[in-house]
Amino acid sequence: MIIGQTIGGLIYVVLSGQPLMILLTTAPLAIYIKIIYNICEDFQLDFFAMYCCVGLWNAFFLICYSLFGVSRLMRWSTRSTEEIFALFISVAFCVDATQDVIKDFANNYYSPGCMATGLEVLRNESEPLIVPYSPRNFSPDAFDYSSVNSSPAHPEQSFEGCRRESSILFLFLMLGTLWLGVSLYNFNKTPYLQASKREALADYALPVAVLVLSFVGSFLFKDVHLEHFKYDNTRVFNLAALDKLSVAAIFACMGLGFSLSLLFFMDQNITSAMVNNPCNKLKKGPAYHLDLFVVAVLNAFLSLFGLPWMHATIPHSPLHVRSLADVEERVDQGHVYEIIVTVRETRLTGMFSHILIGLSILMLPLPLAYIPTAVLDGLFLYMAVTALNGNQMFERITLLFMEQAAYPPNHYIRRVPQRKIHQFTACQVLQLLFMCAVGFSPWPYIKMVFPILLLVLMPF
Repeated sequence: MIIGQTIGGLIYVVLSGQPLMILLTTAPLAIYIKIIYNICEDFQLDFFAMYCCVGLWNAFFLICYSLFGVSRLMRWSTRSTEEIFALFISVAFCVDATQDVIKDFANNYYSPGCMATGLEVLRNESEPLIVPYSPRNFSPDAFDYSSVNSSPAHPEQSFEGCRRESSILFLFLMLGTLWLGVSLYNFNKTPYLQASKREALADYALPVAVLVLSFVGSFLFKDVHLEHFKYDNTRVFNLAALDKLSVAAIFACMGLGFSLSLLFFMDQNITSAMVNNPCNKLKKGPAYHLDLFVVAVLNAFLSLFGLPWMHATIPHSPLHVRSLADVEERVDQGHVYEIIVTVRETRLTGMFSHILIGLSILMLPLPLAYIPTAVLDGLFLYMAVTALNGNQMFERITLLFMEQAAYPPNHYIRRVPQRKIHQFTACQVLQLLFMCAVGFSPWPYIKMVFPILLLVLMPF
């Protein structure tokens, strides 16, 4: 993942038309890779060969889209589609973090050892202590008092596999990372320090939160068992053996590649539309066709070596633009809101950041192995919360729980009847729920239609 991110990011930042976008392997892509893996398990196929073939077909279709200007269809992609997809990504981050919490509590807090401990304590409390007594031969010095105190003061420590303190620390680190990150992210709205220092703290909110909570989890609570950052040090550049696939499997890969290309097409272009939003006041125009072509060639190369696919993603790309922007606060009828004055458009931030990502290979196993998994889950929640900033759909959802006198002075509230606003929001929420039902379905083959469902949002 780290090597693929470095290669893909450097190629894209040099050749792309809009270098402010950040390429990553997203949750929908991870879901799709899991589908391919399940198909290979069911039909006894070589996974890396199948993965490579699907990736090459995907690149072929993306090149066709870029050469024939299919990205022009994005003129029909309204703000509604962008908001629904952005909110879906936030939900996906929350689902990932929640699943890890449930897994940790199942392994530690509600483990069989803890359950056995609870039953043992209940049994000891319900049964009266019976001490054999004989007045003739009783001696206080000869009596074994250890039999009376056979139940330990901390029964959960006497059973292997019962680590309830680990689950409590897991929650503390995850929510602590979220709280510290969001607090620093919003620090520029406070009156403390100088404006430049507040802006610097806001820009580096995430790394500061990860470093601080990793230190707390790995050093201050080093006696508590925690799951840490996992990595694999096997060979990376293994060329896929496409000759292992039959003709039928290759045609099946074509169908999977076409569906995957729809996911790439929508994700890439929706992210481009959000980055090139007029509110960002960018001077450089969009380059939808060129960027799609670069992503296609890049992912064809990644597929050959079994490296993870990637495309432009939210919320990372809008956050990148926000970190390069000069922001001013305006007050309207007592409500404070931010506007972007100018953005420093450059390729250097993407170039240097991906070089540093590549150099982080030298930080394995230490110190990266000291990062607890709980802190990474807090990072997911941070990305989910910060992505809601400026999402009009989320703002309108909050209006459902707000009294009308406290509504912010948004332009659509002044021009559109309240009933129409709530109807439109309810329609968007139904679309989001349908996407979540398909995207997080326990049946992997249902998830195959997710890219098509994403495309259907535009005409709907």
